[in-house]
Amino acid sequence: MEAIGSRRLTQVLDEHGAALVLYARQFSTSPEDLVQEAVLRLARQSPPPENAVAWLYRVVRNLAVSAARASSRRKRHERAAYGSRRSWFVAPSDADVGIDVDAATAALEQLPIEQRETIVARLWGGRTLQEIADLTGTSTSTVHRWYQAGLSALRERLDAPCPRTKKKTNEETNR
Repeated sequence: MEAIGSRRLTQVLDEHGAALVLYARQFSTSPEDLVQEAVLRLARQSPPPENAVAWLYRVVRNLAVSAARASSRRKRHERAAYGSRRSWFVAPSDADVGIDVDAATAALEQLPIEQRETIVARLWGGRTLQEIADLTGTSTSTVHRWYQAGLSALRERLDAPCPRTKKKTNEETNR
């Protein structure tokens, strides 16, 4: 026996599509996707079910339940992964580095991605401002602005001044 014909499929959608979406909406934030997937499965169903509309309702519900379970598993996995995440830094055990690695990680995570990327590449990666500009596809002045804004935000969040370092020349700063 063949799959459901295109005329019958169109008729079922015209008559019941809106109600199916409404039905799916109680289970999902993307009800149209559920209905679309159910209709695609109906189109491939051979032989077609005796009562195509009832079959669609059942498939929409089953798809919603499966999607909810998958979402729940994904959220559990993400929570577990986040809870077991390690600090970005590994402090040497034999030296006092003067940095709270958990606080530094949290402060970095709060920065906008541009600032965070620039600071990590510059301070820990040893990249020059020009190299970072090339990497990000921006100008060195933009990278410098991100760097300065990020450092300022880190100082504020960590409530600590930056360690004193030797005064750099303009050439050293732009490297």
